[in-house]
Amino acid sequence: MKSTIIIFFLTVLAATAGITACKGQEMDEETTKVQSSHQNREIDWQVLAGKKIYFGHQSVGNNILEGVRDILQESSPGVLTIAETHKHPDIAAGTLAHSAVGKNDDPLSKIESFRTRIENGLGGNVDIALFKFCFVDIDSRTDVNVLFEKYRDTMAELKTKYPRTTFAHCTVPLLGKEKVSLKSWVKRLLGKSDGFFDNRHNKARNEFNALLVKEYQGKEPVFDLAGVSSTYPDGSREMFTFNGAEYYALVPAYTDDGGHLNKTGRKVVAEQFLLFLADIPLL
Repeated sequence: MKSTIIIFFLTVLAATAGITACKGQEMDEETTKVQSSHQNREIDWQVLAGKKIYFGHQSVGNNILEGVRDILQESSPGVLTIAETHKHPDIAAGTLAHSAVGKNDDPLSKIESFRTRIENGLGGNVDIALFKFCFVDIDSRTDVNVLFEKYRDTMAELKTKYPRTTFAHCTVPLLGKEKVSLKSWVKRLLGKSDGFFDNRHNKARNEFNALLVKEYQGKEPVFDLAGVSSTYPDGSREMFTFNGAEYYALVPAYTDDGGHLNKTGRKVVAEQFLLFLADIPLL
């Protein structure tokens, strides 16, 4: 009798997983032409042309910059220069400078790398400076409270030391949510991870982002990358439930591999990134 009940529940779960997968495929097809939900706002290119900006990042940052290039080609070529550098003499007004910071899977290295960039000449010589972590930097093994404290303390030190530079903040990018399947259900039942897309990893990223937003929202500039990339054009959110609580995930139509931004996603995020940078007042 017990075996019969287990087989029944496994059969139901497998059927449910198939239905969910079909619904996800339909949703992707319907949103392939997705556009930003903030279409009523125009980017103030003249304001951006007067700013010196530094952005530290890794691969998702490259996706965002590709989206910026897409928008520049369509809208205002030549108004904003994208330059890969972290040397302040190379950064004139109207420059969005960028470079890699730290190593992936090592978020503390990114904090220290950004600090070094600022202390080696960028501090006080650029108007806006920020960096972002990657999704691989935070997972279910991360002590998000300890990491955030290190981040917060470092940014506070830099803000005090370089009052002429505005230090902005960026939430951690999310992955697509874990696919419901018989295999993943069995792994979870056995206490094993379902790998890269395990919802427990996205949960940790959501928790770090909540700490960041709570600390800085309304006080210092925050680019909510996770918020933009988890929001559909109609304003609804891509979500998943874990232990009775709801968390955000990357919109499927914005990615081809479940993590990096595709041509659609990068443009959606880049538009909001440029609007965000334009809104930051000069000190």
